[in-house]
Amino acid sequence: MPKAYWIVHVTVHDEARYPEYLAAAMPVFARYGANFIVRNGPFEVMEGAARQRNFVIEFRDRATAMECYTCAEYQAAKAIRQKYSDGDFVIIDGEG
Repeated sequence: MPKAYWIVHVTVHDEARYPEYLAAAMPVFARYGANFIVRNGPFEVMEGAARQRNFVIEFRDRATAMECYTCAEYQAAKAIRQKYSDGDFVIIDGEG
């Protein structure tokens, strides 16, 4: 079964409050075995538009990636994130 990935691009509007999201989300990520492959490193835009922060988060499979996203705890964290940032978010399968 192929691994699955969250690919997330975020622009934070309230830097002081954004850590509230991280505090809520990190325990959820740990519970679902999330592995941060890319975590907000330096980047260059080669084509198109970009957001301020970029993440690639690996999960063991699509079911786990979806379950993490849809669980009540992450939905609560997501509501916090959406108050303090805008983003683009996809879940994609890796090669199996």
